[in-house]
Amino acid sequence: MATLTASTRKAAPPGFLTHPAVRKLLALAIAAAVLVPLAVTQWGGATWPSALTVDVSEPLGRASDWIIDNRDSHPLFLYFFGHVSNVVVLAVRAVYLALLAVGWAGVTAIGALVAWRVAGVRLALGTAAAFLACGLLGMWVPTMQTLALMVVAVLASVVVGALLGLAAGLSDRMDRVLRPVLDTMQVLPAFAYLLPVVLVFGIGVPAAVLATVVYAAPPMARLTSLGLRGADKEVLEAVESLGTTARQRLLTARVPLARKELLLGVNQTIMMALSMAVIASVIGAGGLGDRVYQALASVDVGAALAAGIPIVLLAVVLDRVTGAAGEQHDGEPGRSPLTWLYALGAAAAVAVAGRLAGFLDWPDGWEVNIAEPVNRAVDWMTAHLYSGGPVGGTADWAAHFTSWVLNPLRDGLQWLPWWSVLLAVAALAWLIGTWRTALTAVLAMAAIGVLGVWNPSLDTLSQVLAAVAVTLVIGFATGIAAARSDRFERLLRPVLDVFQTMPQFVYLIPVVALFGVGRAPAVAAAVVYALPAVVRITTQGLRQVDPAALESARSLGATSGQQLRQVQLPLARPALLLAVNQGVVLVLAVVIIGGLVGGGALGYQVVFGLAQGDLASGLVAGAAIVCLGLMLDRVTQPTARRTRKGA
Repeated sequence: MATLTASTRKAAPPGFLTHPAVRKLLALAIAAAVLVPLAVTQWGGATWPSALTVDVSEPLGRASDWIIDNRDSHPLFLYFFGHVSNVVVLAVRAVYLALLAVGWAGVTAIGALVAWRVAGVRLALGTAAAFLACGLLGMWVPTMQTLALMVVAVLASVVVGALLGLAAGLSDRMDRVLRPVLDTMQVLPAFAYLLPVVLVFGIGVPAAVLATVVYAAPPMARLTSLGLRGADKEVLEAVESLGTTARQRLLTARVPLARKELLLGVNQTIMMALSMAVIASVIGAGGLGDRVYQALASVDVGAALAAGIPIVLLAVVLDRVTGAAGEQHDGEPGRSPLTWLYALGAAAAVAVAGRLAGFLDWPDGWEVNIAEPVNRAVDWMTAHLYSGGPVGGTADWAAHFTSWVLNPLRDGLQWLPWWSVLLAVAALAWLIGTWRTALTAVLAMAAIGVLGVWNPSLDTLSQVLAAVAVTLVIGFATGIAAARSDRFERLLRPVLDVFQTMPQFVYLIPVVALFGVGRAPAVAAAVVYALPAVVRITTQGLRQVDPAALESARSLGATSGQQLRQVQLPLARPALLLAVNQGVVLVLAVVIIGGLVGGGALGYQVVFGLAQGDLASGLVAGAAIVCLGLMLDRVTQPTARRTRKGA
């Protein structure tokens, strides 16, 4: 018996071989040992084999020609797309005419009184000041045009996003199905789908609203799903024990428990919709975005800032009012129908008085010109910081970042054989997920090679990895600080609003003026754009940690740092993973900016396709960016199955 036990012990595999990660790597190594020699023998070379590429320019060209030829006669356009276009135009026009009919005094009064009833005097004064500032900058009419467009686009985005998030939050299968769809909607650069949208709807408001909805709905869907899935299971079990139906549990438990995530989703939707204002102006949206676009075409930073500030003010007002409305509870005075009736009656009285007094259009004599001093400040920054600043100036910083980080990263990725890149992607995705996760990531990466844009995609990937790394380091550190200090969060909130809502085109010229043209300013623009979402989600996730868990840690004598490392960060893991996801997709969404400032690679190809009307070039590069986003999502987001089993 002792001999049998000893032999059995000797035959048992070593302990490390029982670890799931080791078993996965061994299985992948065996598969690679068989497949890699076959691939090298059949298709030698480091870059993607030309024999495995597919030319899609011809079918895309035929599709473009068919849309142009049938846009005015085919039933699909006449009875579906045509009706959608008409509904959007009528909705935007109705809101815009209502705003003009009320006049500047009425709009300011209505906004201030609504803010007063929702959150008090301070927000009311801030709302009034924001609207008055739009007029003082000489942007009242463009502000009303943008506000009308954004009201319709945000409402549509919230409805679409909430429905998608509801489906994903209540069904694991729908979550798996919708996840790549949301990735595609958010990662595909706006410039890539502007051309097909314009082909279908033509230049104008409908195309602008649709493009905005496609871009702004995914955050609402993701955060709705996160909130529904993160609802307290004990509360849900208690409600279920009372004999409630699934619909009653949803309305009385899940949705109220997910209120903060829903409000954050509305916030992110508003911010992203307003950030699309300039891009939408390229296809005829008008408003503030058109003013920014025209100013930047003449390299007038001051005029661009004068139009960009109202966009930020609109975002801040809508963010504060909607957030305060959601934080109210039943029974508060602001919820009383009678007080709302009094407030709206007072606003209507102010609007009528303003109309009778002729206060419809903003007086020209009340406008303030800020373009000239802003342009002088930009000239000073360029003259003193570009080459004469500390530690060599910003130009040297950009050059060092390019030569020490971006160039080695790009050259290293392009030096690797194509099969080794696929193998590395498979290993990373399988280690944190399942074999299906790894297969999806590998197929997404292989699709890039099939489309014939392997080297440009690796160039873009190097920029994305660098930007995401910088974003996560700064974002997590800032989010942790904001979660641990209410005062710091209050001070940081308007800064994040400005960063996230100021159109990228506005700060693009100062970035180029400070860092020059190349890939470094492209990375800087991506970091500035992606950072606010990472900070907000990190802060929200840490603040949502169960207070009882923190109290237990404190009672055991845990220090503040130990509470953070051992309690808050582990319990906030879903939110932190979502922050990583949003950092990746937002950086990829701004990769188009890299093409405008010398970043090259896929961003340049997308811009070139839109400028030349080349559907194939723009969509192929856009599809490659989507594949990069899908691959990065799979190698950074553990699957639910792995989370449960610890595989």
